Amino acid sequence: MIHAETFTVGDGQGWTFGVQNWPAGKTFKAGDILVFNYPPLIHNVVTVNESGFNSCVALGGSGLHISGADKITLVKGMNYFICGVPGHCGQGQKIAVNAL
Repeated sequence: MIHAETFTVGDGQGWTFGVQNWPAGKTFKAGDILVFNYPPLIHNVVTVNESGFNSCVALGGSGLHISGADKITLVKGMNYFICGVPGHCGQGQKIAVNAL
């Protein structure tokens, strides 16, 4: 039986500016859970496609999360997340995670 792992995005700093390199050196699998901890009045988490990730724009169909302690299960392949608050993604509040 394979058990999913849980990862806290940004470790102790949480989901904040400059977190874009957090996935480097980590191995993720489909079914693993990412926990995004942040103050919900300041940030949010938006699940986007590659285009939305590269442009820092959340298009229709994007998944918006606003709890401040969001738990998102990874799907196989690339998973892209940005902060949808204007300017935050451009300041490095975005991650791309490849789940095997």
